[in-house]
Amino acid sequence: MVAIHAAEEESLEALKKWWDENGKQLLLIVIVVFAAYTSWLLWQNSKNASVEAASDLYEEILTLAVPAPGEPVSDEGKTRILEISEQLRSEHNSSIYASYGALFSAQQSVSNGDLDQAEIALQWILDNQDDGMFASADEGLGLTANLRLGRIILAKGDAERALALVNNIDPKSFEAGFSELRGDIYASMGREVDARDAYIAAQQAGSNSGGLRMKLDDLSTEG
Repeated sequence: MVAIHAAEEESLEALKKWWDENGKQLLLIVIVVFAAYTSWLLWQNSKNASVEAASDLYEEILTLAVPAPGEPVSDEGKTRILEISEQLRSEHNSSIYASYGALFSAQQSVSNGDLDQAEIALQWILDNQDDGMFASADEGLGLTANLRLGRIILAKGDAERALALVNNIDPKSFEAGFSELRGDIYASMGREVDARDAYIAAQQAGSNSGGLRMKLDDLSTEG
């Protein structure tokens, strides 16, 4: 019993000595780790709340932008879509919902005849694309924004700038749309042969729309 008691006393003395030498440092590490973990939890909760709020705002945009079949978007609806899109960009600019909201904003601006605001919204999407691990998931959005931006720039009468934009894009699965836009640009510049080649390329890429066939027919008639 005496030996056991002596061993316990020795162990306690060793533990006390170790605590005197290392206890404060260990306590500091525990405090730092706990503070970091608490901060991470708060940040994660805040992030989740922000994503949920952005999602709710985007759902409101969808409800307004896609009314009952055959019904146009009301003037009040257009105004609200523009307001929500601006809110998403200012309060949730890192969210994908802000980019999709900007796409609807550009659509309503075009409907209102405000091409300048439509261009600003589409350019915002391109300037805020994700360069990280989700970049590939946003590729279709970026191509859509570029395609619509090219059409708006052409509609504003700047064919050279529209052509420069189109020629600087790898269209991938959007080849048909970009080829048709290139044809529209060439047609506006009076380059009928180039326009015809671009329209044919659009057909070869899979487009068989009536509008595209009409554009080719018009060029044939003019030729």
